[in-house]
Amino acid sequence: MAIEVFNRVEKKYLINSEQFNILSQRLEPYMNLDEYCSNGEFYSINNLYFDTEEDELIGRSIEKPVYKEKLRLRSYGVPDSNTYVFLEIKKKYKGIVNKRRTTIKLTDAYSFIENGIIPENEMYLNTQVLKEIKYFLDFYRPKAKVFIKYDRLALFGKDDENLRITFDKNIITRRDNLRLENGENGEKILEDRMYLMEIKVPVSFPLWLSDMLAELKIYSNSFSKYGNEYRKTMKNS
Repeated sequence: MAIEVFNRVEKKYLINSEQFNILSQRLEPYMNLDEYCSNGEFYSINNLYFDTEEDELIGRSIEKPVYKEKLRLRSYGVPDSNTYVFLEIKKKYKGIVNKRRTTIKLTDAYSFIENGIIPENEMYLNTQVLKEIKYFLDFYRPKAKVFIKYDRLALFGKDDENLRITFDKNIITRRDNLRLENGENGEKILEDRMYLMEIKVPVSFPLWLSDMLAELKIYSNSFSKYGNEYRKTMKNS
């Protein structure tokens, strides 16, 4: 069963292809590939992000408040109506990320988000998470606002599986056809030679990782996929 509750520190880094090639080789003695990375290949992740009519959640988020939260629907690859996907609520307080999610059939997810209909007699559902999301839905009355897709290579620590490093590329967004089953088309918001790296740990980085980043002159960056998409949309409008 997939892990449904996360508490961790997350740091982001924008790196170029040269840094990615060097770093991915350096990480091999310490990290294993995620199960989704078949033959070491990137896999696609598709997301729908939900917000209020006035974009209150993302507007507040880019101001870097002490507390923020967001809701998204996520699939691995392009789903169909019967595919099981993840419905996630993500909160961040003083730098600590709490993510709670449940597996749910795509059609049931739409019915729940749009009409408040909770699926019955489904053993795969995390009912506690659904209750939290139901409160979020009742409070914010959100709707789908943006689709974001990217290709990901994911690693986890050999000595500590809670250490995770991901590399995302080909970040594509759109604000129409807001259904996960409608494909992966859209506009790129990251240059072709660039990667967004995220390091996720329960508390602090292991010393070997901190030393490796310092040696390669890789420094943290506050890049947000949704945040950058929102800024670009506001600028163009």
